[in-house]
Amino acid sequence: MNELPPSPDQHQPESKVDSGLPASVVLPSFIPSDNGVLKKRLRLLTLLFVILAVVLAVQWWLSYSEIRGLREEVARRLQTGDTANAEVKGVLKTVQESTKELQGKVSVLDSKQAESQSQQLALEQLYQDLSKNRDDWALSEIEEVLSTASQQLELAGNVQGALIALQNADKSLSRSDKPQFIAIRRAIARDQDRLKALPTVDVPGIAVRLDSVIGQIDGMPLLSDEKPVVSVTEPKKQPQPVHASAKVNKAKEPQGASDTSVSSNYWLNNLQNTWQSMSAEMLMELKQLVRVRTVDTPDALLLSPTQAYYARENLKLRLLNARLALLSRNEFAFRNDLIAAQDTIAKYFDTRAKQVQTTQALLKQVQGSNLSIQMPTLSESINAVRNYKSRR
Repeated sequence: MNELPPSPDQHQPESKVDSGLPASVVLPSFIPSDNGVLKKRLRLLTLLFVILAVVLAVQWWLSYSEIRGLREEVARRLQTGDTANAEVKGVLKTVQESTKELQGKVSVLDSKQAESQSQQLALEQLYQDLSKNRDDWALSEIEEVLSTASQQLELAGNVQGALIALQNADKSLSRSDKPQFIAIRRAIARDQDRLKALPTVDVPGIAVRLDSVIGQIDGMPLLSDEKPVVSVTEPKKQPQPVHASAKVNKAKEPQGASDTSVSSNYWLNNLQNTWQSMSAEMLMELKQLVRVRTVDTPDALLLSPTQAYYARENLKLRLLNARLALLSRNEFAFRNDLIAAQDTIAKYFDTRAKQVQTTQALLKQVQGSNLSIQMPTLSESINAVRNYKSRR
């Protein structure tokens, strides 16, 4: 835009222009004015306004974009914060529940700890009491064991059990290693010596013999059996003597006539031997037809099969009772049962049979065993323990 050069009239003093006329009076067109400057200024102002408007628009757009981004970021962060807040609330709830559960467990643990402390105190007190009364407990146990062993020794004659009880008691006293127990150990040693000095009785061997007799009862013949029994003491057949005259005649005969005489004597001897064997067999058959026996109890010959069964079973029961009396060292009952068993065998069984005689021999051998052994008591050891306990 080219500005026009100022006219010479524009440099005239303003006093000539302002000649007292009012401002609203329009000058005639021949009067020069500053419209061009105004237009330039207006254009400049318009341009400035446009530039300012553009700048403001740009600034507004940038601000709007930034504010919109900030809103979106704030909204996103608020949403994220809400989600995190919800998660935190869930975690907080879980933590609260866990805290409550832990508090319950802690309370339970506290109660258990208090209970365990009370139990520990009770155990410590009990241990102190036990440590103080350990000797009394040991002596009471030893006394009980010795009393039981003494009863077994007195009632059943259990010597081995009494020895084991004495050895265990001495071993228990030796662990404490106190000089106060020397008197008790001496009494126990004396009782052990007395038990070891007792004569031994072969109780298992006697019991085995009785079992053998009981096993043979079913095979022993009764007097009422129909089958005859051959006696064990049957006499043996004597050899036939050869006549001395026949030997002499045979020696005196000549050599020529020996053949005829030998043949005739041979037939005669065979005939004689045949006759003797036949006569002996006939005599034996006649003896078997008629048998004469002496029986003390005739009723034993009339036993029925059922009565014979009960007779055998009663004999077994007698021998079993004798076995029990042997194991319990009851000599009176033992010998009475053996005598009753022998009487039953002699009354109902055939004593000529070898098996019956073997059984009777076994019973006599068992009856000859000596069971009358005076058993000692363990009173010395028991009294020593009781005396020591009474002095404490």
